[in-house]
Amino acid sequence: MSELNVKEYMAEVGRKARAASRVIAAAPTAVKNAALLAIAAELDKSRITLVAENQKDLAAGKANGLDAAMLDRLAVKPATIDGMIEGLRQVAALADPCGEITGMSYRPTGIQVGKMRVPLGVVGIIYESRPNVTIDAASLCLKSGNAAILRGGSEAIHSNRAIANCLQAGLKTAGLPADVVQVVETTDRAAVGELIAMPQFVDVIVPRGGKSLIERISNDAKVPVIKHLDGICHVYIDDKADLDKAFTIAMNAKTHRYGVCNAMETLLVHQAVAAAILPRLATAYGEKGVELRGDEQTRALIKANVATEEDWATEYLAPVLSIKVVAGLDEAIAHINQYSSQHTDAIVTEDYTRARRFITEVDSASVMVNASTRFADGFEYGLGAEIGISTDKIHARGPVGLEGLTSQKWIVFGDGHIRQ
Repeated sequence: MSELNVKEYMAEVGRKARAASRVIAAAPTAVKNAALLAIAAELDKSRITLVAENQKDLAAGKANGLDAAMLDRLAVKPATIDGMIEGLRQVAALADPCGEITGMSYRPTGIQVGKMRVPLGVVGIIYESRPNVTIDAASLCLKSGNAAILRGGSEAIHSNRAIANCLQAGLKTAGLPADVVQVVETTDRAAVGELIAMPQFVDVIVPRGGKSLIERISNDAKVPVIKHLDGICHVYIDDKADLDKAFTIAMNAKTHRYGVCNAMETLLVHQAVAAAILPRLATAYGEKGVELRGDEQTRALIKANVATEEDWATEYLAPVLSIKVVAGLDEAIAHINQYSSQHTDAIVTEDYTRARRFITEVDSASVMVNASTRFADGFEYGLGAEIGISTDKIHARGPVGLEGLTSQKWIVFGDGHIRQ
């Protein structure tokens, strides 16, 4: 597809999405739920086709030298399809945020003023590898009354086209326009540039993928972006901590999964309990194959490599952990606010006052007390699913679910009232 044709194609996709957004915004909850369940039924009927199309992507991926981890993320297995179907059913069971009216009150003039929750409009989602993201993104946009333009990675084009057929068949079954969810057909990278520069058609962009992708979109987009760049997450073990809890939390936060944005990357330990907890942790981390990097006080207690300034600002996404011994809560909070990516940070303490200080003074999207950072997730927060995680402070922050894909508008009721 030529550059001119990509531009024309994406403009047409945008026009269709804008028109469809007005239909889906007015759709009753029952119709949206019917569409979600119809899509689930289409996926169930199309299992053989989905796996066959995915095999084309896997074969191309192997030929192009994709590593084992990438191929694993790309694979659509029977369990993957089961998960997509279950996800659609869960989203259908969630409360619909659209139309919720809050804060209605009478003003002295006699008018009633309040706020109503409404869809954002058209959501553009750019993502890599995992074909199941196509269903996650589509279901959340649909339930929240938004039209969606989905641009998956070129490595999953056959899988995403097959899923798109199920999406559009399900929408038609429920009496909704197929254009409510569009999967970009071209693998030309110019399509991304067009998608993020169409404010007349697109209201918000959600990038899901590596840091380089998100940085590029954040820098070049002409529409608002819901995103996070890094997940430099901390756990601080206070001297008032229950050390058994601290051990369990520090192990889970780092070793439950390594390549995720809510994994711990830096462990901070109060100097009064460092000698009691660090050797125990070091042994357990060693058994898991985790490389430790520590400051001078840490290395005096356990075997670790030297932690540099760069380590404190690094998201490893790997079995690597930086450790720092701190004088107390003040130093822990200062370190976190300097180096954290404002994603997720946790304190382990039995001191209520210190816990309150930590959640008040640590400026992150999720702040936790006596819990693993791995809980920073839309499903774990009761959102059903998430479109992504935002570390921005305007509009949505933390895991972004249905409510994060909506906004509020002021509504006013009068009865012939005029301003004097």
